[in-house]
This record gives sequence, C-alpha cells and structure tokens, in this order.
Amino acid sequence: MNDAKAQGAPDHPLLAQAAADTDGLPCMLMCLSADGVLLEANRPFNEFVGLGDTPHEGWVWSALLTPASNEALMQALPQRQDFTLSLHLKDAAAWPAGAWLDGKARWVASRSHYVCELHDVTARVQSERQAVMHAKQLTLIADHVPEMMAFFDASTMQCRFANRGYAELFGWNERAIVGRTVFEIIGEASARDIKPHIDEMLKSKRPTGYTRAMTQRGGEPRWLRVQLLPQLDANNEVLSALALITDITQQRGADQAVMESQERLAKFMQASAEGIVFLSDGLIIDANPAVCALVGRTLEELLGQHTLDFVAPDEQAKVADMIRHNRDALYESALVHKDGRRIPVEVIGRSMLHKGERIRMTIVRDLTEHYRAQEQIRSLALHDALTGLPNRVSLMDDLGHLIAEARRSELQFALLFIDLDHFKRVNDSLGHLVGDTLLQIIARRIRDVLRTSDRVVRFGGDEFIVLAPKLLQREDAEEVAKKLLAAIEVPVNADGRLISVTPSIGISLFPHDAGTADALIKNADTAMYIAKSSGRANYKFFRSSMAHSAFEALVMESQLTQGLARGEFVLHFQPQLRSADSRLVGAEALVRWNHPERGLLTPDAFIELAEQQRLMLPLGQWVLREAMRCAKRWQHSGLRNVPVAVNLSSMQFQASDFTALVHQMLKEEGIPGCMLELELTERMLMDDLGEVMRKLSELKAMGIRISVDDFGTGYSSLAHLKELPIDKMKIDKSFVHDLPGNSDSVAIAHAIVQMARGLNLTVIAEGVETQAQRTFLTSLGVHELQGMLISAPLAAAAFEQWAQGNTGPTP
Repeated sequence: MNDAKAQGAPDHPLLAQAAADTDGLPCMLMCLSADGVLLEANRPFNEFVGLGDTPHEGWVWSALLTPASNEALMQALPQRQDFTLSLHLKDAAAWPAGAWLDGKARWVASRSHYVCELHDVTARVQSERQAVMHAKQLTLIADHVPEMMAFFDASTMQCRFANRGYAELFGWNERAIVGRTVFEIIGEASARDIKPHIDEMLKSKRPTGYTRAMTQRGGEPRWLRVQLLPQLDANNEVLSALALITDITQQRGADQAVMESQERLAKFMQASAEGIVFLSDGLIIDANPAVCALVGRTLEELLGQHTLDFVAPDEQAKVADMIRHNRDALYESALVHKDGRRIPVEVIGRSMLHKGERIRMTIVRDLTEHYRAQEQIRSLALHDALTGLPNRVSLMDDLGHLIAEARRSELQFALLFIDLDHFKRVNDSLGHLVGDTLLQIIARRIRDVLRTSDRVVRFGGDEFIVLAPKLLQREDAEEVAKKLLAAIEVPVNADGRLISVTPSIGISLFPHDAGTADALIKNADTAMYIAKSSGRANYKFFRSSMAHSAFEALVMESQLTQGLARGEFVLHFQPQLRSADSRLVGAEALVRWNHPERGLLTPDAFIELAEQQRLMLPLGQWVLREAMRCAKRWQHSGLRNVPVAVNLSSMQFQASDFTALVHQMLKEEGIPGCMLELELTERMLMDDLGEVMRKLSELKAMGIRISVDDFGTGYSSLAHLKELPIDKMKIDKSFVHDLPGNSDSVAIAHAIVQMARGLNLTVIAEGVETQAQRTFLTSLGVHELQGMLISAPLAAAAFEQWAQGNTGPTP
C-alpha cells in the first residue's frame, strides 16, 4: 500500500493517507480487490483481527464476517464504485459478543482495487442495542402493570409515551396515541372536566389526584383514580407530567356493597322475626326487637348486661364456653323469660371484626313452635289421620313392648285381626266419603267396647287390630271378639240409608300361636280369612292347619297366572229372551276356569283373587276378544242379531286406553260394534262423570250398547244417570228372587221399570227362576228376561245348538 501515491489519485485524502505511513494511523486501512480478496492492510487492522505481522497471502479474511455482512459486501464490490461500509464480525476470542466496523471504500481505478477506511463502532452499537433492549423492557413492564400510565409534555399537553392499558382505555394504540393532545385523547368534554386538576398540578408543582367516572360502551360506569405526577427540571419548572390511572370499579363496587350490606343488616335486625344480639366480652351491645320480645325486656334493660343473665341456669356453662372460646357453632340452649318461663332456642354464634374490635353476633331462634310441631308430627306418624287411632308403626312398637312384658310376667295376650266384610261395596256404591264416615264410626265403636288395658289400631284400609293383654284364659279373648261383633254389626245411618257392615275376626295368642310380632299378625290374618270363607260375620282362633289354607291361596294365585298363559279359561253363555214373544235377543258371556285339578270353577272362586293381583286386565281382555269371536262365529252359522253382553270390571273400564283397545279388537276380529253389549255397575258410572261420559260416547260411536248391571243395589244420581248414553237397565236378581210375593221387591221392581220407561231405556231382569216371576215381570213391562227358568249358562257349542232351536217365538 506504500506506493499508492505513485499510482493513484493524489488529490483524494484516503489515497494521501495510503501514501504515508499507514501503520501509525488510528484508523484501520485495507485494500480489497474487486472480488473481495484482501491485498494489504495496516497494522491497526491486523492487530484488530489478531494477525499481527502474519502475511495475508492465502488468508480468507471474509470468514470473519457474518453471512449477512459478507453478502452485502459481495454485492457492492463488483460495482467498482465508492461505497460506505457497515460490517458485522462474528463472535471471536477478541470480541466474544461480535464486533461492528463502519467505514468508507474508495475505488482506485488505476490500481483496480478498493482502499477501505474502517472504524471500530462496537461499543456504540452495543450501547444502542442495550438502550433499545432497556426501552423494550420498560415498555413490557409498563404494558403489564395494573395501572395505566402516560407521559405528557407540560407545555403542549402532547403525549410522549403511553402504555398499552392507557391507550386502549381511550380507544387508541401505543403508537397512534403518541403526539396526541389530552383533548384529542380523552375528548373535549372530559378534558374540560379534568383541566382544573392539571392546572393545580402545574401551579403547585406537586402530585395531585382525583376520581372520575367513565361510561363504558355497554353503559356501565367505570370508576378511575387518577394521579398526576410532575417532572421538574433544574430550575424547578415542570417539564412533563406522568398520568397514572388505577381502575377502582371493583373496589368502589365492594365499598358500595359493604355500605349497602350494613344498611341491610340494620334493616334486617329490625325486621327479622329471629332474635339477633351483638356481644362484646359477653356483654350485650345491641339487640333487635325480636330478642327483646323473646325474653320480655326492653333494649334498655338488655344493654350492658351479661348475656348469661338471660340463659337458663343448666345451660349457662355451655353458653359461657362458646363465648369464651369464640366458637362458631350452632347449638340448642334455653333462655328465661322475664315471667320465668323457659324458652327453648337454637343459637348460631359467629365471631367477627367490627371497626377493629372483635365482637360476637348471635342469632337466636325460638324453638317452642318447632318442638310443638315435632310432637304433632310424631303423633301423626304414629296415628291414623282418618280415625285418630294408632297406626301400624305404633302397633309394631307396642307389640314389641307387650311381648317383652308378657315374657317377663309369663302371661299370655291376644291379637285380634278385624276385617270388614264387603266394605269395598260401600265405597263402590255410596262413595269414599260415606266409606270414610263409616270407618270413623266403627273405630269409635271398637274403642268403646274394649277394656282400658286393650289397645286398638287401624292396620290399613278396612282392617283393625286389637291387642288384649293379660288374658287368663282363651275364653277372655273370645269374649272380646263377641263384643266386637255385636258392636260393629249395628246398622249405621249413612246419607239417609241404613248400612250394616259385619266383621270377620281372626285371633292369635301369645305365646301359644307365635313368639314374634310378625308371626302373630300373620297368623291372626290367616284366621280372619278362614272366618270369611266360613260365612263371614264371625271369628276364628288360629290353628296350625290354617297355614295350609293360606298356602293354597298363594298356590291359587300362581295357577291363575299360569291358567291365563295356558288358555284354561272358557266362556259360557246364558240366553236372554224378549218377554213379549220369547225370541232370543242376546246372551251374557260368563267366564269359567277349567282348572286342571279342581275342574270347572265359577267366578266366585277366582275373580276376587284376580282383582287383588291385578290379573283382571289380561283376563278381561281375553273375555272381550273371545266373546267377539263367538259372536262372529254365530253370525256365520245363521244366528244373526244375537249380541253378546260382557261384564266389565272397574279396573278394566278405568284404564286410560280402554276404548282404543275395544276399537282395535273390533277391527281385528272383524265384527260390528252392534254385536257387543258392555255391562257396567252404577258405581263405575259415577266415579268421574266427565271421563265416563267421554268413554261411553266413544263406545256408542262404535255401535256398542251400554247396560247398567245389578241396578238398584248401588246409589247413583238420577240427574247424572239421565245424561249418560245408556241403553239398558238390569234388575238385580236379589230383587227378582222375592217376586211376586214380597211387597218391597215388587215396589222396587215397579219403580225401576217406571224410571227406565221415563228414560226410554230397555229393562232386563236376571235371576228369573219361576214361571210366576216370569209372568209378573212380563206384566210389569220388563222387556227382556234371563235366568235358570230359561236356561243355565251353556258352553259355546251347547249355546249355539240351543239357540238354533229357540230363534222363534215360543208359548
């Protein structure tokens, strides 16, 4: 490089330096070829890169550069024009964090190389980078502190810096807000409101603050606490101001809630029905009117007094312990009224801080009514609501004590199980209200005839149990049973009608028949059923052989279910004739059970059991379908206009889908509805008049005839009866039996016929067994007859054969 002056342009300073002794210069010089090869460099450069006096030949100096700097240099060199240099050197031992060089490159055309002047700017670059990093750190901190902050120039009120929270609060971002004035940022109206605070800060040169509300987009207020902090110069003049904003919406809401809570507490104390008292070291410092009323004293009489002065003596130790240890607990205690009465209370104690002082709040609840209600509930749990007698729960408790006492004393006692005969008929015919009245009367009668040591309970429904303790002999229990029979069977006037209900009584003795409560009840129940099967209205003592009869009933139930599945049931048909000409006009379907062991059984042997076990629904459906099939078969064989009458059970008729089921059966069996007649009892027609009307109307729409079965044995409203779409009334056989000799039966039969005639209904009499009955009923105007005089119930084939020979008029 020492011959640069001879070959280059002496007028350029860089070349002039190159001509001189370059090793003594403070800057670094080097010569580069157009392809970037280092031709020569002065000593400061060599020392900077760590070469010393090492020759440059073969040394790839560009390896010192970062890829970006090397690429920028390689793009500039081929231009063969002057350019400025900014080179970034990789990390090396001499500069662990890298180095930065700034310089100029001059193209020396005569020499075909560049002369480069370089200066080390590493310290400056690192300082700038450190400043940028610090600025980013401060921005990061400022953007993530909970407060919102911004710097404003004191003279122009322009924003010089704002963190993200401040900018977003007013709908800006951190860059767009810089340079904006306070008026532009927060709006003219808000700026005018806060200007007095700004003026005060500028005048006093001291921090100032204020609170303001800012309406959010949703219309909810946002509360802000603002602090203005002045920055002063050396002359104590305000250069800028820091606006520091804290969102206190939640805090203000909490403060407001506390204030409102205190107001509510004060109102609650005055309005609360429960007593509230505040204590400090056990002394009463406040109490509401409910506490005053509870102990019969004024507030003035309570203030300053120790709370234990009003606690029952036997409860004071417990209450004192709660107060002494500040225990938060719920417990029961007792207070003493001014008049000396003891008042049971429930106490809820809570300790709390109030204005820096620990106090105790106690809620006192009067338990007087609670205990009274508990006693009532206990009584209701042990007594029957209808009769007032002890119930089954009470019975089991009493039986347990009675058994234990009898064992200790080696005495016997009797358990009498009472069931009212045919009580269901009372409910079905007269209604449940009459049935309930009857149960109440019978309960009083039972109680009145018993000894003072005896106990009667209502076991359930129409069942009662009597416990007769300390019996010396079996005859004593028999005497009790006889008294019960005589008392219960006395007729009762129910709704203007005399009703006589008889009991069936089963008796079991302790310890002879059983040693446990359940066994005694079970055995007495078994004996009661034997009494029913023996004619009712009597009593039976339990015998071990009776258990076998109970087992037979259980077996019967199982066989009934199996019989339905195996098709063991059949229909028999009893003819119905027109009284005027003895023409066959219909037949009543009567179910029979072809029992595999007991032979052909009539309904008396199984219908009651079927109803108890809800087997009547499938059995009734079978009867309906089989009756339809028989009617269809008769039509095809030439027996036309012979409808089949089917008795309906209450359970069957009350099913919600009954009419839909009948319609489906008619459709499936392919017969018209006019071939079917349904018989219902009076009670079934009176249960729910609206629902009954709906079902009967739907049945009538199918062409089905409706008959009232056993008319006269129930109790129905004629006003309701005339509104129903009924076709026929059947006089019960109990009235027909005494005709024509019994005047009462004659009067009843005559009244039924007259009523039916007024309602334009057909009348049929069942149970016709004598020619005298037939003659009388025909003369009375009864339209149709049915009974043993005409024919016994016949199997389907036998009926068909009988009907073929009796389709015309007979003498």
